[in-house]
Amino acid sequence: MPRLFGKKNKSSENIADSVQQNQNAADPPHPDDTSTGNEANGGSKVTRSSVEPPQPAQPPRPKLVFHCQQAHGSPTGIISGFTNVKELYQKIADCYDLDVSEILFCTLNTHKVDMTRLLGGQIGLEDFIFAHVKGQPKEVDVTKSEDALGLTITDNGAGYAFIKRIKEGSIMDNVPLIAVGDHIEKINGESLVGCRHFEVAKKLKEIPKGTTFTLRTVEPMKSGFSNIGPSSGKKGSSSLGTGKQTLRLRSSGPATVEIPDDVVNVATDKINNLLESFMGINDTELSQTIWEIGSKVDNPSDFAIKVDESDLQVFGFTDDFVFDLWGAISDAKSGRLNKAAEFNEQF
Repeated sequence: MPRLFGKKNKSSENIADSVQQNQNAADPPHPDDTSTGNEANGGSKVTRSSVEPPQPAQPPRPKLVFHCQQAHGSPTGIISGFTNVKELYQKIADCYDLDVSEILFCTLNTHKVDMTRLLGGQIGLEDFIFAHVKGQPKEVDVTKSEDALGLTITDNGAGYAFIKRIKEGSIMDNVPLIAVGDHIEKINGESLVGCRHFEVAKKLKEIPKGTTFTLRTVEPMKSGFSNIGPSSGKKGSSSLGTGKQTLRLRSSGPATVEIPDDVVNVATDKINNLLESFMGINDTELSQTIWEIGSKVDNPSDFAIKVDESDLQVFGFTDDFVFDLWGAISDAKSGRLNKAAEFNEQF
């Protein structure tokens, strides 16, 4: 542990006074001499030096502690000391003596495979973490009879893409065994472990229409009581903030404790919906990045310029889509999205 306070040093004036008292009066020191003391008579040379004042001690950062369980059932574990999702998964794996590759994703405050409760870029300081681990692998043959398969894909931020939503009446809705929460492990034998959700979506989109392909998924392990539990609340309630402090996880840099802004929560939720409709992906961090860019400008023209100058240019957003994003941001700034969310929550 670094020393915050060292031994107190004498000032240069005190050193000079002490040495001069021992000097011969007939041999005063030269004012420009860097040494003090009678070197000619065997005295030691004392060099003047500037002494840095001791720095005040920094208050220790609070240690944030979270409770965790495996979603299919386990003792409660204590998790702390992480700054991003990968470190969180490793802490959970260490707690339960698992390989970190066994963890598919985490939900907050529910053991169910509830995609509205996915752990994303932030965790409330009072949230309970449930880790969903690998269960039964499944392999099915799918014929792509239409252009779209009807899947919405997301990922856990640590290398696993999984199914977030299946469109009713779509190709995948009629495929037995495939379900929400399944990790998409392979397509035609090609491993997708380590791929982001948009990479998996791109591979599925590039499969020619009329082709039959083999899809291998891994479902999360479930307990025998997975369908029993209290109602998760009214639809849309998760987009309204809790007003409590949250731990925001970042891909680079340390995690920070912030007070959530309901406007930000509603705006990023709307941006996420736009991303899903435009690209078929869901990315909390990408939505947060788009919001942060838009929150610093005052008009759609400046917003479009900032998007083109940022890393977002690789996504090839169309002008119309950028304008839609700005609409969500400006509505959130003016409070219109927040009011709409409150209305939906009441009715």
